[in-house]
Amino acid sequence: MKLISLTQKNIQTTVQTSAEAIRRGNVLIVPTDTVYGIIANALDEKAVKKVYLIKERDTAKPLPIFVKHIAMAKKYAAISARQEKFLEENWPGKVTVILARKSAAKIFGTADNTIAMRIPFYHFINSLLDTLGLPLCGTSANVSGLPASTKIDDVIAQFQRSRDLPDIIINAGDLPESKPSTIVDLTKKETAVIRN
Repeated sequence: MKLISLTQKNIQTTVQTSAEAIRRGNVLIVPTDTVYGIIANALDEKAVKKVYLIKERDTAKPLPIFVKHIAMAKKYAAISARQEKFLEENWPGKVTVILARKSAAKIFGTADNTIAMRIPFYHFINSLLDTLGLPLCGTSANVSGLPASTKIDDVIAQFQRSRDLPDIIINAGDLPESKPSTIVDLTKKETAVIRN
């Protein structure tokens, strides 16, 4: 488990290092606009399985996906004009949206018929998505059953005891107090808030 300190001066080199690691199938813990998150290439089945192992998460529970723009979201989800308007109003930001998954979409960690996605509002992650040009599974960096955190020491402590470890932790220090993103289901006629 490699620790990399993220500073204003090394953002671009850290983005490049992280992008190369993700292309190799590595799993990373990174700062986001909400809490620390755990990310991997959502198109790499082996990497996504590793996320489940590290989090000790039930594989029946889908993972949210980070995308870099609405055009990327449209590759994996069927998005109506009404839904697109909602996305334009709420992305980038702390809102994860559940949409109908395209049946032909080759992406892992999602449900069979639905996909939860968001565009974060955090320079490091947005630069990483831009550099990679591919979707990332992005979920809170905590062992299932334990709380998500904005405190780097809490995050590291949770995973130090794990049998399966993330490959790299990007340490940006403690993040501003926040909670995981709001989850909104847009697959029904009425917009439903699943988690606030």
